Amino acid sequence: MSNEKQVDSGRRGLLVATCAAGGVVGLATTGALVSTFQPSERAKAAGAPVEVDISTLKPGEMKTAEWRGKPVWILKRTPEMMASLAKTQDKVADPDSLKPYTMPMPDYCEKQSRSRKEHADVLIAVGICSHLGCSPSSKFAPGAQPSLPDDWAGGFLCPCHGSTFDLSGRVYKNKPAPQNLDVPRHMYLSDTKIVIGKDEKGEA
Repeated sequence: MSNEKQVDSGRRGLLVATCAAGGVVGLATTGALVSTFQPSERAKAAGAPVEVDISTLKPGEMKTAEWRGKPVWILKRTPEMMASLAKTQDKVADPDSLKPYTMPMPDYCEKQSRSRKEHADVLIAVGICSHLGCSPSSKFAPGAQPSLPDDWAGGFLCPCHGSTFDLSGRVYKNKPAPQNLDVPRHMYLSDTKIVIGKDEKGEA
C-alpha cells in the first residue's frame, strides 16, 4: 500500500511540474505573438509608416515624430504664417521644389504651401538640412534676431552653417544648403490623425 501511495504522489508531482512548465511556455508564446503585432525597431528603421495624432496641435505649434530614424516636423501654421509664404516666394532658391533632396515632393502637395490642399495649413517635413544633415531650429517669430535678417518672416535656421528655410521648408538663396527640406509621402486618416510614409499609392 505504501509503495502505491509513493508512486501516486510521484506521478502527481510530475504532473504538476509539467503543467507549470507548460504554463510558462504558453505565456512566453503569447508574449511572442503579441509582440509580432507591434512594429519592430528594425521595421521602424526600414521605414514602416508612422501614425501621428495631431488633435492637440494648435495654430503656431509644431510637434516632431520619428520616421526612418529621422525627425519629421508637423507644423500647424497660423493665417499669418501662411501669408508669409507669398513674401518669401522670390527669396527662396527653389520655390516650386523642382530639385529634390532625398525624395521628390509628393505631387498632391501644392508648391507654395508644400502641403495637401485640404490641409494647407499643416506642413509635414523632414527636419534634416540638405547641407550636411544637421537639424535646423525653429525660428517662427518674425523680425530681426541674431543670425537672421531684419526682414525675417519666420522659418527655420540651421545652427551648423547658417542655412535658413521659410515656413514651407524652402531654403533661401545663397545659403550652404542646396535643396529644400524633404516632404515625405503622407495621408490623413482623419482631420486629427496622419500617416507618415504612406499615401493612397502605398508605402514610400
